Amino acid sequence: MKRLKIISFYNNERVLIRKAISGHPNAQKAIYEKFSPKMLGVCRQYIRDLQYAEDVMINGFVKVFNNLSSFKHEGSFEGWIRQIMVREAISYLRKKQFVVFDDEVYEYNTPKQITISSAIDIEYIQQLIDDLPEGYKMVFVLYAIEGYKHSEIAEMLDITEGTSKSQLFKARRLLKEKLKEQRILGYGTH
Repeated sequence: MKRLKIISFYNNERVLIRKAISGHPNAQKAIYEKFSPKMLGVCRQYIRDLQYAEDVMINGFVKVFNNLSSFKHEGSFEGWIRQIMVREAISYLRKKQFVVFDDEVYEYNTPKQITISSAIDIEYIQQLIDDLPEGYKMVFVLYAIEGYKHSEIAEMLDITEGTSKSQLFKARRLLKEKLKEQRILGYGTH
């Protein structure tokens, strides 16, 4: 006797997406529950206040579900959702006029990597990133965390590549200064 293999549609991403497109509420709920924790983290990297980050994430999921039929299965579904969340966060910050880009261009050299000691708390690093001016922060997160190229960042933010590079340079410099201060204060030599 042959046994039939039963595959839950919750474990098959293509079927799950197809069901969600057709308006199946359990499929939409499954997508939301699977990806919302990571996507909240993405929104939170751009938006300091958790409640606003949650609002942005929810608006992002509305866009995900409204545009689900445009997902072509050519890349990762999570990556597609992540792009929507990043764009939604940028849009939110622009609407709130929190973003100011410093047009002063610094000599751009490839910066040295910042090495973070395991003793430094991740929350402290997030706080340092949160404390950056919004323009610096947005470019830093897009480049260093999301992995976008300066040409892509320039297009997304409607700035020049030079401005993107300058913002990254300044963000890294400020982070290095703060980390250096922490090291000095942490060892009690200040």
